[in-house]
Amino acid sequence: MIEAVGLTKRYGDKTAVYNLSFQVRPGAVTGFLGPNGSGKSTTMRMILGLDNPTSGQVTIGGYPYRRLPNAARQVGALLDAKAVHGGRAARNHLLCLAQLSGIPARRVDEVLGVVGLQDVARKRSKGFSLGMGQRLGIAAALLGDPQVLLFDEPVNGLDPEGILWVRNLMKALAAEGRTVFVSSHLMSEMALTADHLIVIGRGQLLADMSIQDFIAANSAGFARVRTPDTEPQLREKLSSAITEAGGHVLPEQDGALRVTGLALPRISDIAHDTDVRLWELSPHQASLEEAYMRMTQGAVDYRSTIDQKAGLMQPLPPGTQPPMPVPGQGQPGWYAPPPPQQGGQPFTGPQGQAPTGPYGGPGTGTPNPYAQAGPAAPQGQAQPPFQPPAAPLSAAPPGAFPAAPAPQSQASAQSAAPAPQASAPATPTKPEDVR
Repeated sequence: MIEAVGLTKRYGDKTAVYNLSFQVRPGAVTGFLGPNGSGKSTTMRMILGLDNPTSGQVTIGGYPYRRLPNAARQVGALLDAKAVHGGRAARNHLLCLAQLSGIPARRVDEVLGVVGLQDVARKRSKGFSLGMGQRLGIAAALLGDPQVLLFDEPVNGLDPEGILWVRNLMKALAAEGRTVFVSSHLMSEMALTADHLIVIGRGQLLADMSIQDFIAANSAGFARVRTPDTEPQLREKLSSAITEAGGHVLPEQDGALRVTGLALPRISDIAHDTDVRLWELSPHQASLEEAYMRMTQGAVDYRSTIDQKAGLMQPLPPGTQPPMPVPGQGQPGWYAPPPPQQGGQPFTGPQGQAPTGPYGGPGTGTPNPYAQAGPAAPQGQAQPPFQPPAAPLSAAPPGAFPAAPAPQSQASAQSAAPAPQASAPATPTKPEDVR
């Protein structure tokens, strides 16, 4: 059994734990709860003799930890899963601890099997994940088969299977008559694991009771009542009848009613007497998390605020509308559309210059074949076909490309172009075809 009497610890002008008294009895899993900075880790360190209390005392089986004969065989603890030499294999780490406490080497292999690390026993711990480190720390706590066990956040980093394993392990250890003291921030897991709770806030004791009593003392149960959604007049009729009978009715967002002050059988009788059909009549009890938040709301030191994003938003230029969300953006198969082209002209480069590349450039006179068609010609006038450069190939020196012709105006190009004929052969588009 662990017993603390008037336990106080100060660090300079800060009081981490003040006048804390409690008992952790064997045969049950005792949960140790409290907000961050409430003094849980400091209390556990004082239990294990790592910190000296400013005043008061804490004993294990009637003795301080430092006076226990062969304390490692009587008390096992996991306070920091990273307190392992990274270059040492998992088995060698446990073997060192066993030799220091006179524990036989075969026990090392036993606890490695208990925590499921037998396949990686000879691997260095620096390559372990957070969950594997937690399992190795639990193995070290179980090494001496102690009667008293302390765990600080034992499920941190574990997967769902590991969390279930730790839960069953804690219950099994307590069922053997051992003293199990567990600190955790997972309220849902603590509700399934612990039998008794010790809650502290700002270093002082807030509660020391069973989970059932803690929830009942820090929450108010209510009945959830629902009438047919298609008949809202029945909801109003039932609310008036319950209020006249001494109950309190609060509407919920989904249309149901939250009733307090009356038992479920009484609510059912009222609905029967007023000829109101019920779609739902169920009791509701607060969870451990709700009860815990209600108790510790005044003992929280670190509270978050709403992010105002001050100074991060750039002001829009005058007359500019904020960007509208693109329909479908972020959905599977969505791609950004290409930038719009004005007047069907190809994209322009810096300072309005035509783009360079294999499909046209400044002074080449060759349009971009991937550009959209320009404005349609007036009715009765056909679009002029594309004409290749008319410069003779012999004018160019051997091995050189023919020079590009001088740019022509649109009017002269249209007048010089022959009229298209249906029976005429295809116009050549490559210099090789001219040959």
